[in-house]
Amino acid sequence: MPPEMFHTRLLDNLTTAILLVDPTMRVVYLNPAAENLLELSSARVVGEEIGRVLQEDSGTTASLQRVLESGVGFTKRQATLRLGVEKEVIVDYVVTPATLETETLILEIQPLDRMMRISREEAILSAQHLSQLLVRSLAHEIKNPLGGLRGAAQLLARELDSEHLTDYTNVIIEEADRLRNLVDRLLSAPRRITREPVNIHEVLERVRHLVEAESDGRIVIQRDYDPSIPEIMGDREQLIQAVLNISRNAQQALRSMPSDALPELRFRTRTQRQFTIGNSRHRLACQIDITDNGPGVPPELMDTLFVPMISGRVDGTGLGLTIAQSIINQHHGLIECKSSPGKTVFSLLIPLEKADD
Repeated sequence: MPPEMFHTRLLDNLTTAILLVDPTMRVVYLNPAAENLLELSSARVVGEEIGRVLQEDSGTTASLQRVLESGVGFTKRQATLRLGVEKEVIVDYVVTPATLETETLILEIQPLDRMMRISREEAILSAQHLSQLLVRSLAHEIKNPLGGLRGAAQLLARELDSEHLTDYTNVIIEEADRLRNLVDRLLSAPRRITREPVNIHEVLERVRHLVEAESDGRIVIQRDYDPSIPEIMGDREQLIQAVLNISRNAQQALRSMPSDALPELRFRTRTQRQFTIGNSRHRLACQIDITDNGPGVPPELMDTLFVPMISGRVDGTGLGLTIAQSIINQHHGLIECKSSPGKTVFSLLIPLEKADD
């Protein structure tokens, strides 16, 4: 076997994405791992300028040209490459000069998205578990004195002759009841779910009708469904609650848009194959994207979106997203959020295979 053929077969079997670039800054080779990562075929890419293949915000071609001139390679960390119109991938890549038949640059590209996503998911699940334990413990402690407070206010109201004074005791009773209801919601959120076959599009359509009714049709709701998605083994009412909580959160955000802007909400479903959620890899998962074109989530709230009692609204309880995350967790799934001004996406990821609780 000729050496060049051996080297090519060797590179073809690597799991690391490899590109070779000639002195004219054109791609002369990429292995199958690079084709998968960049979502481009070798037939289409070979002969193209490297700047068109590795689409970055910074000048990739100029950096590679300096490597040829100096003979010194470099490593770039967490570079963002654009794939198509909307998709991006975060990678580390190493550029090494080499002399093969001519001067050649070897680019080794390592995707970071999966590792970063797994790390982020583990952090979300850990924070969710700890916050649930803390809140449930705190809720039990709050509920006992609330009962005594309400009972004392009722006894005091019987001793008062003035209607004006009983107004104050009524306020105490009403606020105690409000706090008790809040505590009950905290305690009841993680209840055990009932599993049965559920069509996720029926869930989304139910939520769509509710949102349209609540917004009086002022919000345009777009749908992009994949009809091939099989039924989910889950709790229909709980899934409706989770999707509704997220949709209402988006609905609240859309209210702050300028009066001349058109508020939009989009429901999108797709399947993901060989998908990792936390520490578990699933053969097939359902992804539900709920997207709004509102102002976006403030950066300071991104890390605490699913933490109880933290809300970006003055009148918010901070429980809607927490309860939604808890429900999806019980379906062995996860909720993620990506946000920028004009586009916020909440993604619900739910395994489609049967799970033993």
